[in-house]
Amino acid sequence: MFDRLTIRIFTIFLLTIAFFLMLIIILPSLDSRNLTYLSNQQKQVGNILASQLEKELTNVPKNSFRWWMRFIVVMDSHQKSSQYLFILTPNEQIITADTKNVDLVKNFSEKSHNIKDPAKKIYGSQEIIGPFLVNYAKEEYKLYVLQPASDIQSQFVSLIFDHPFLLLALTMLISSPFLLWLSWSIARPARGLKRAADQVAKGNLQEWPDLEKVGSTEYKATGASFNHMLRELKRMQESQQRLFSDISHELRTPLTRLQLAASLLRRKQGESTEVTRINNEALKLDAMIGDLLSLARHQYDNNEIRDLYSVNILFKQVLDNATFEAEQIGKDFVILHPPTNYTILCYPTALCSALENVIRNAFRYSNHKIEVDFVAQQKHLTITIDDDGLGVPDSELEQIFRPFYRTSEARDRESGGTGLGLAIVSNAIMRDHGTVKAEKSPLGGLRIVIVLPIQNKK
Repeated sequence: MFDRLTIRIFTIFLLTIAFFLMLIIILPSLDSRNLTYLSNQQKQVGNILASQLEKELTNVPKNSFRWWMRFIVVMDSHQKSSQYLFILTPNEQIITADTKNVDLVKNFSEKSHNIKDPAKKIYGSQEIIGPFLVNYAKEEYKLYVLQPASDIQSQFVSLIFDHPFLLLALTMLISSPFLLWLSWSIARPARGLKRAADQVAKGNLQEWPDLEKVGSTEYKATGASFNHMLRELKRMQESQQRLFSDISHELRTPLTRLQLAASLLRRKQGESTEVTRINNEALKLDAMIGDLLSLARHQYDNNEIRDLYSVNILFKQVLDNATFEAEQIGKDFVILHPPTNYTILCYPTALCSALENVIRNAFRYSNHKIEVDFVAQQKHLTITIDDDGLGVPDSELEQIFRPFYRTSEARDRESGGTGLGLAIVSNAIMRDHGTVKAEKSPLGGLRIVIVLPIQNKK
């Protein structure tokens, strides 16, 4: 039953309330300044002193001149060093040589007036004990003794007892580590679930058996449901991959036959516009199927390991290939600021393929010039790719990353585009927790802006 989270939280809450109530009840009684009753030994010492005084006071006439002065002389002869004696008469008058502490004795006598059960109370650094019975002139007098306190608690402890809110704050401070440990232990399964969810967000669909073993019943049930979800996601992913593989096989078989038939037709009847059109469309359809499969692999294939890579090393081959290709086709390829040794966390093959795809698009649609720039700002690396081509209308800048979206059918047909290239780029960038967008380029064409998070600077 205690395995349930609700019962655990309720029990901890109940125990916490009981703990504080116990403190409220018990702690005040621990104040040494409270009125405490004397032990038998202390009573015996006080009664002996009272008997000694009583014996000598019998020689003092009750109505003699200044008889109370004789009382003081007798008391002075029996009191010890740093000790003062006080006698309370039946009419509540106090006889003593220490007049400055009379008010303390009056206060104490109101709290402890039973001669059969004498008590003790601390006032600062002194304590008063009593009363002890002294018989004089057939009347009962009460003896009180003021002396240095035998058990003085520290001023800090006294301050705590005198200020309940300070006592409460101190108690909460002392109990905080225990409560924090309880909170940490209760929330530990939730942190494990979060780590598992973060891994799923990164594309890792492995199961987490520990989620079904740690924590309360509710957390274990949630872990079991989470693992069931992962199994279903993995099954759907594998089914989708098989579906794309089957589509590739089934579509490319008739395409191959169509291309073969077009070649036979060209051999029999010679070259014609119709045959050329059939062959071009078949090639275009084959390229579209290839791009669609590539997009699917980027979305669902987790064989590639995401790791830390230095930007200058990661993109070196892509930029070298682009420089070589620009020389071959007679276009001006400029790297304004080369990549430096900043580190990013990425799927290297997919990210390099995305950058290469964007640069190839810039080559395809530019007139003469392509510029690439790498700029690190705070915790992000910004990569911009500009071309001086015709560009894209402002109303379509946000749409060009959608699969199969085309800004111009004629341009795509001439360039052989399938409408999937930028969708593949967007998917690869998002897997690395980056962003990609399109803008108007200062060169007159299109600018693609890729932003990637930087992990640390080496």
